[in-house]
Amino acid sequence: MASAAASSATSNAELRAFLHGLPGVDEAGVHARVADLATRSVKTTAKAHAIDLAIRMVDLTTLEGSDTPGKVRALCAKALLPDPADRTVPPVAAVCVYPDLVPVAVQALRNTPVGVASVATSFPAGRAPLDARLLDTRHAVADGATEIDMVIDRGAFLAGDYRKVYDEIVAVKKVCARPHGEPAHLKVILETGELPGYDAVRRASWLAMRAGADFIKTSTGKVSPAATPAVTLVMLQAVRDFRAETGRQVGVKPAGGIRTTKDALRNLVMVAETAGSDWLDPRWFRIGASSLLNDLLMQRAKLTTGTYPGPDYYSVD
Repeated sequence: MASAAASSATSNAELRAFLHGLPGVDEAGVHARVADLATRSVKTTAKAHAIDLAIRMVDLTTLEGSDTPGKVRALCAKALLPDPADRTVPPVAAVCVYPDLVPVAVQALRNTPVGVASVATSFPAGRAPLDARLLDTRHAVADGATEIDMVIDRGAFLAGDYRKVYDEIVAVKKVCARPHGEPAHLKVILETGELPGYDAVRRASWLAMRAGADFIKTSTGKVSPAATPAVTLVMLQAVRDFRAETGRQVGVKPAGGIRTTKDALRNLVMVAETAGSDWLDPRWFRIGASSLLNDLLMQRAKLTTGTYPGPDYYSVD
């Protein structure tokens, strides 16, 4: 593995040498490993715990141009109490909204365990001037966002301008700090559907982690493919290797395309068998989703009552 000294790289050439010195990804091996992990099953005795863990890892998300304060308040209510008929269901990890709706979510979730994430930095393209993206982030943090999901400049990354991407992540990370209190956690979106292969995913993962990302995230959910199992596996390998080299643990967030309980549990198996059990915690693994929660609730009810509730039993997010 390339030296950790690359974290203090001062030129694009040094970053390029480090990133292109990372071991290449065995594409066939990744696909074989994903196929093998997909055959694993969660035992019935552990399934209830796994479903509750998956619920606690959800970032309940609404990122539409038609979002309203009322819709966000309703989403926050569901995040806190996913099933009003069963108060044993745990709350989700966070609610993710556009920056202008952060004050609404913060007010609705004040003094609760549910975080407020915001897709600042000119989501989803990330092509606004850096000053504008930093101002976007600064407002979201000042309004109370506990997490920032930033998008990298994929154009700069694909052009090989790694230093620009690195510096922008560093700048956003700095804005996430607060004069008093905990800084907002920074989740860096790689938009893997726009990256040319798994080697690029590995390089983008390491670049983001070197620049200070608290999480690396697959995608905005606006580009297809989004959170494929193979990409998630490559990113889990990256955070595992990064911690082994630097001692710093970084989280992973697949987002987009994870809709069923089976998808979620397969992700948990992948986490356990790739990064390790330390990542089986909402502090280190999240699932960005809007429709997954209802399926988790339906499967949970089936385990409890023996029958599935109707699909219209839960609110549509």
